[in-house]
Amino acid sequence: MATRLLQGHGTTITFASDASLLFYPRALTPPGLEGGGPIETTLLAATAYRMFEPKTLKTLMPFSITALYDPDVYTDMIAAVNTNTLVTITFNDSPATVLAFYGYVNRFAPGTLSEGDLATAELEIVPTLRHSSTGAETAPVVS
Repeated sequence: MATRLLQGHGTTITFASDASLLFYPRALTPPGLEGGGPIETTLLAATAYRMFEPKTLKTLMPFSITALYDPDVYTDMIAAVNTNTLVTITFNDSPATVLAFYGYVNRFAPGTLSEGDLATAELEIVPTLRHSSTGAETAPVVS
């Protein structure tokens, strides 16, 4: 029987290059998929409609995380930004669905610090789908 994800609580993300990154996700927008738009194939002989064909390649889209962080995370982020590594998102369904793909932290942007508010940062993760050691195209794996 199919299940559905009722809430995001319990969803986790890990980075193979540094499993101990010192940030604590509060919100995670998983990566989407994009086809790259249509290819127009309309011929001069068309009489009423423009025709289109889908592209062959797909894009696993960049995504964001809002997280609490320990200031010591700067040390980790200096190493993590622009480092291609295996990224794993484990969803909180039963049994847990895992999405694994190669990608990197593109942006780590702490928010404004103020009295009475949690200190959060925004992270942007860019899927590369390129194996970190071989450079080979590596499709995302869902298990």
